[in-house]
Amino acid sequence: MLKTRIIPTLLMREVNLVKGPAFDSWRAVGAPMQSVKVFNRRDVDELVLLDIAATPSGQGPDISKLATLGQECFVPLTIGGGITQLDQIRELLLAGADKVSINSAAYETPELITAASEAYGAQCIVAAVDYRNHDDGARECYSRCGAHPTGLDPISWAKRLEELGAGEIQLTCIERDGMMTGYDLETIAEVAEAVSIPVIASGGVGNFDDFVHAVEAGASAVAASSIYLFTQATPREAKAHLDAAGIPVRSSFQG
Repeated sequence: MLKTRIIPTLLMREVNLVKGPAFDSWRAVGAPMQSVKVFNRRDVDELVLLDIAATPSGQGPDISKLATLGQECFVPLTIGGGITQLDQIRELLLAGADKVSINSAAYETPELITAASEAYGAQCIVAAVDYRNHDDGARECYSRCGAHPTGLDPISWAKRLEELGAGEIQLTCIERDGMMTGYDLETIAEVAEAVSIPVIASGGVGNFDDFVHAVEAGASAVAASSIYLFTQATPREAKAHLDAAGIPVRSSFQG
């Protein structure tokens, strides 16, 4: 069994890191550079940094700013936000990213996923899938930071993303994100069953048992933000909890 990865997610808006419930009411929670340096020392397996202002503003990634952060990040780094062109992916990889996260552009120009995968390898391409559960039980993917409904359901879209060449799926339930009420385990299980590439569970972690349940549902990695920002919980403690539950993790927390 592959070792489960512990992945903090940082949301950047202009000069601040932000966080809010259900993709709304964003409030500043710190500085990007400070958080990158903190997580360098927290036994994380990877770090995801998303510029949530880039796509809504119509701007591409701020390569200079992201390069500065990338130079200080000593764990594998995924960068996303505003990516629409193959050249931007190249620049981000040269700036220190190990992977890129693509969301809105995948709906608008799906061939970008294929081109990026062919140019840089599927292992570099994370497809971000943000979705909502509607009152009638239907699930729908949303682009542009949860603002634009796409009419696609996350299971069929995840399958399509794999066909296009994505190497991983980061699956985020919008209405659970930031609420700390637990992952949407049913959708995680269905997406993990539908694809053969790794699924990163995201959106809703409130305690370490939520990580365990996500892995049991089929997730290969567990991403979280609020539990690290607003509680005393640490990635090291999360790894110890998973290890105690019999889930393989990197053993850097021991000793």
